[in-house]
Amino acid sequence: MRDNLEIVKTLHEALPYIRRFANEKIVIKYGGAAQTSPELKEQFARDIVLLHLVGMKPVIVHGGGPSINRLLADLNIGTTFVDGQRVTTREVMRIVEMVLSGEVNKEIVSLLDNHGTKAIGISGKDGGFLKGIPKDFENFGYTGKIEHINPDIVNNIIEDGAVPVIAPIAGSDTIGHPGFNINADLAASRIAVALKARKVLFLTDTPGVLDKNMELITNLDIDKTEALKRDGTIQGGMVPKVDACIEALRGGVRKAHIIDGRVQHSLLLEILTSSGIGTCIEL
Repeated sequence: MRDNLEIVKTLHEALPYIRRFANEKIVIKYGGAAQTSPELKEQFARDIVLLHLVGMKPVIVHGGGPSINRLLADLNIGTTFVDGQRVTTREVMRIVEMVLSGEVNKEIVSLLDNHGTKAIGISGKDGGFLKGIPKDFENFGYTGKIEHINPDIVNNIIEDGAVPVIAPIAGSDTIGHPGFNINADLAASRIAVALKARKVLFLTDTPGVLDKNMELITNLDIDKTEALKRDGTIQGGMVPKVDACIEALRGGVRKAHIIDGRVQHSLLLEILTSSGIGTCIEL
């Protein structure tokens, strides 16, 4: 009986958040450890299904760096990074698209379908959803940045009652061009703005933004975040994530969250509980 009462209390706590975010688009950048652990993959899929069933409109933007690295190594194709971003040669671009669009994307779609929610996987090339330009072709090759987003294809998937699962590959207006490898964090940010999402969440391999004592900072605004970048508190791989958060907020998204994908049900803890998890950044 006591366990059942705890379940009821949990449901009651979640109810205001279910009401608040019903019919709202929530963009989720899915990567890191949550994408490599079989158990966490299953939990992520179930969490997305639950959010969808209670009326929210989750949109998944995924990475796949570890899987890309493994296949490149298996094929004995070299890969290099500059400032944390992959240098994408034409040969590497083929592998990136193969892994992201053909392997990772379809695995996520299959997991969601198996747990009872219709999902449709696309890349930015489909329907002209994402158009890219080179970030710096001389130094980064086919690593790109998004120049244009046409949200209609994703909105149509949502209106059809499905969960969009997006591989961050952008197309080009040049015939025969292989396309562009887009940083998944930045893609999630731009997509959240284009879709007029209520929230954007980034699943990472850390608890969130940490201070100089390695303690979690639970709440930030843009000014405080910029100050922490300037004084070196935010550095390394966290910089592009907070930059993606700031870009989303300035584009009209109300809140951006950096949460620990290694924590079981981190999505539900953030969206459906009063205490939340990780770092919330807002205007």
